[in-house]
Amino acid sequence: MANRLAHETSPYLLQHADNPVDWWPWSAEAFEEARRRDVPVLLSVGYSSCHWCHVMAHESFEDDATAALVNEHFVAVKVDREERPDVDAVYMEAVQAATGQGGWPMTVFLTPDAAPFYFGTYFPPEPRHGMPSFPEVLDGVRAAWADRRGEVAEVADRIVKDLAGRSLAHGGRGLPGEEESATALLGLVREYDATRGGFGGAPKFPPSMVLEFLLRHHARTGAEGALQMASDTCEAMARGGIYDQLGGGFARYAVDRAWVVPHFEKMLYDNALLCRVYAHLWKATGSDLARRVALETADFMVRELRTPEGGFASALDADSDDGTGRHVEGAYYVWTPAQLAEVLGAEDAALAATHYGVTEDGTFEHGASVLQLPQEAGPADAGRIASIRTRLHAARERRARPGRDDKVVAAWNGLAIAALAETGALFDRPDLVERATEAADLLVRLHLDDGGRLTRTSKDGRAGANAGVLEDYADVAEGFLALAAVTGEGAWLDFAGLLLDHVLDRFTGEGGALYDTAHDAETLIRRPQDPTDNATPSGWTAAAGALLSYAAHTGSEPHRTAAEGALGVVKALGPRAPRFIGWGLAVAEALLDGPREIAVVGAAADPAFQELRRTALRATTPGAVLAAGAPDGEEFPLLRDRPLVAGSPAAYVCRHFTCDAPVTDPEALAGRLR
Repeated sequence: MANRLAHETSPYLLQHADNPVDWWPWSAEAFEEARRRDVPVLLSVGYSSCHWCHVMAHESFEDDATAALVNEHFVAVKVDREERPDVDAVYMEAVQAATGQGGWPMTVFLTPDAAPFYFGTYFPPEPRHGMPSFPEVLDGVRAAWADRRGEVAEVADRIVKDLAGRSLAHGGRGLPGEEESATALLGLVREYDATRGGFGGAPKFPPSMVLEFLLRHHARTGAEGALQMASDTCEAMARGGIYDQLGGGFARYAVDRAWVVPHFEKMLYDNALLCRVYAHLWKATGSDLARRVALETADFMVRELRTPEGGFASALDADSDDGTGRHVEGAYYVWTPAQLAEVLGAEDAALAATHYGVTEDGTFEHGASVLQLPQEAGPADAGRIASIRTRLHAARERRARPGRDDKVVAAWNGLAIAALAETGALFDRPDLVERATEAADLLVRLHLDDGGRLTRTSKDGRAGANAGVLEDYADVAEGFLALAAVTGEGAWLDFAGLLLDHVLDRFTGEGGALYDTAHDAETLIRRPQDPTDNATPSGWTAAAGALLSYAAHTGSEPHRTAAEGALGVVKALGPRAPRFIGWGLAVAEALLDGPREIAVVGAAADPAFQELRRTALRATTPGAVLAAGAPDGEEFPLLRDRPLVAGSPAAYVCRHFTCDAPVTDPEALAGRLR
């Protein structure tokens, strides 16, 4: 019999709708029920492509005896962390403070007033590796609630007070300047893995936002070391197993330092951010590899994540059926020499094994290998390799596919819109710009109300119930600003302005600080506020970037002031923790450069206008904004009072309230933007 989750839109919650556990979604009613029954709340937080969430669900939540224990002594609440990042953030902070580590599935026991008092992540069905079993944990918490209620209340009270006392010292005094930028670069050099690319040890995550900082820093200062770290890391990832050599797109992270074995889930946000990074790397270097990976990643997103409504789904699972009815991690992606031979025949299989690093022993489990690209094919082999890749991809398509989380998350779609719009414009792929526009249309139609308030998620064309958080407003604005530059349609700038007005009105605190939830959002035990990047830019730094771009487009003083206030945190954290505030450092580079405001005027069909516009789009200038359209046009503020020059299309470049003389020659424009 289905439980209350059957009516939810989240694929993760729907995966639990048939559990014998009597789940509730996060709601006031659930806590009211806990009060009525005088029992604690079991809060379980996860997401649909989380491997250990599936494991714990199968072992414990699908088990009748465990479910009976939960139902008798607790009110069980299930949360999709991707739908409710605010709930996740608040309790994850408590878990990390109490245990020194966190992760998903997250298991927290709360009082009926939502105060946490006992924490964990994954619990096994029986004791192992020094961990108690989940039934033992349930029994221990039940006994404490029944017999030591005063102690439980004391612990809960202390934790809530401790969390409330963690007000953020955001260092909002002054702006990040040359010194902070240089110190951050030095810190990254220290943590850089010169042999394998990337930063730190295993597991190794794609450092998308740090790469954007390195590319922008190089563009502004000419620092060769910054470009080298970015391009070597991008090459190592693109040649590694973390990149899907057949279908394009990146996995969430590598379990090893050399990018060989991925954790196979593929997330929309990683691919959107990395698609953009490789497009920007191509602008800096002209690298064929960067161009190929940007386009393959864009094509992956469109082919495998696009929903029938025109938005982009959240993720693909790591696990899939291995052909025997068992769900196995990586089954869709890995190959043995025998499987290569079956598809390709002996001769081509031998070439494929060499080319993709497939060994007899395997680089993954059970003698299977993750495809890599140890070296490029020689000119003589290029045709054969292309044929091999096509045949292997076609054969893989016949395997059981990983599950897909079909919910559309506003923030991550904003990142995808920016990536597809820019990649399409740079590589003359108007179809990608169209896909970006369709996703933007969906957000406006389904996620945005008449007052410009955003809903965080939708599924199957139905909007979810959860309010947008800061990252939704910021990343969607970022996507709309990129789309405005690429399409020349000023409506996208207007929509971005609508969203950013909400940031100013509803998310801003004292001294430039930003909150992750709005002033009028549901009250939790603490108002979440985190300026550090995790898998995506923090809402705080993403908002700073979008506010800065919007101010450059419009000359709006309040937006510029808010951006500068928000960047105080980068002055404080950039030199100390550069790996965890990469997007903030990238925005600081834009601020140090101006950012530059480029207006290109002319008739859309005129080849001279198109060439100037293309030159502006290809500029590496950090954070530059572009408005292109008719002379003295109404579409963008930057086009006003910008006439043709002697009847020819022209480009105007301004920064720091000073404008250069207009130019009509693309070479001259390129020179201005170096």
